[in-house]
Amino acid sequence: MSKNHTLEIEELTDITFYILLFLVQPKHGYLIMKTIDSMTNGKFLIGPASLYSNIQKLLVSGLIELVSSENKQRKTYQTTEKGIQLLKKEVQRRREMITLAEDIFNEKGEQV
Repeated sequence: MSKNHTLEIEELTDITFYILLFLVQPKHGYLIMKTIDSMTNGKFLIGPASLYSNIQKLLVSGLIELVSSENKQRKTYQTTEKGIQLLKKEVQRRREMITLAEDIFNEKGEQV
């Protein structure tokens, strides 16, 4: 399944998940990258090319919106209501995945 197709079936990649999550409060691109780095303790990094190509996909999908473009270098984005609803569905989907994995490991006597 292509990454472009995931937004059509309402599943998020890790990158789009983090972008939507951290844009619940408005941020510009550089701050999005720094927030992801900081909040994941450096375990998940996103480069500028990946960030901006995903921002473009999220804009086209109506999941985020441009809220300010003071200058061409600093555009501020925010998750839309549609994006928040999808993010909530994704949190529940991932929670169910974790519960299933824990159940399977527990049945086998393994600790996660």
